[in-house]
Amino acid sequence: KLKPGTYQLPTRASLGNILLQIARGDRVRESIAIIPGMTIWQLRALIDNHPALIHQTKGMSSKELLQALGLFYPGDEGLFYPDTYIFDPDDSDISIYRRASQAMQKQLNAVWGQKDTALPLKTPYELLILGSIVEKETGRSSDRSLVAAVFVNRLNLNMPLQTDPTVIYGIGPQFDGNLRKADLRKDSPYNTYMRKGLPPTPIAMPSKESLQAVINPAKSDAIYFVARGDGSSHFSKTLKEHESAVDQFQRKRNASAKSNSQ
Repeated sequence: KLKPGTYQLPTRASLGNILLQIARGDRVRESIAIIPGMTIWQLRALIDNHPALIHQTKGMSSKELLQALGLFYPGDEGLFYPDTYIFDPDDSDISIYRRASQAMQKQLNAVWGQKDTALPLKTPYELLILGSIVEKETGRSSDRSLVAAVFVNRLNLNMPLQTDPTVIYGIGPQFDGNLRKADLRKDSPYNTYMRKGLPPTPIAMPSKESLQAVINPAKSDAIYFVARGDGSSHFSKTLKEHESAVDQFQRKRNASAKSNSQ
């Protein structure tokens, strides 16, 4: 029995070998990769532009996509698990979204089952939100649990999270790469400088590692961190220590820029 699909046939293959390949179903497979930290805007563009998919969701609103998938969330951000998905040519794009959302739900439930009762999160969706922030704020994987600890500590202390990636997400796809002071002063549900607590939705697709870091944050009293410029971060317990670290790394950055310009 011959199996329908797309096949790559050797140039000099005999008819018998060709029929055997088709009978075995050795079809050409396609793939699409969802990268940790990718936003829903980036994911939808990636899927919309994949030439091997049948596009049923193109032009759908966020609400329509959620309805098509039978999902009940405030938005479609963060719901699709980062992984590489293999599929047959002419599969529907909705099948990719469905597989990725089911994979995320599975990971979320598994990680949520390890939750410490003292963690300041009420629902798996809040875990997803904080996991997405940790994903965007982690420059080096070895810092991930410390980054998570800072945000968990801030939530426990009723401090604003004060994280740039949420503000950037609130600006939207039109963000030009330059975060201005005016942006930090502009109120929005995603401005975690002006509003305490979590933003209303995730801001990206978090990896399993970021979800696990939130559930098992490092044992640390740090409530501040600053990027060193090499992908890692410096963590501080006090504002004074943090300001000193910021000043130190700023001077180092300026000296490096001056040296490179000579």
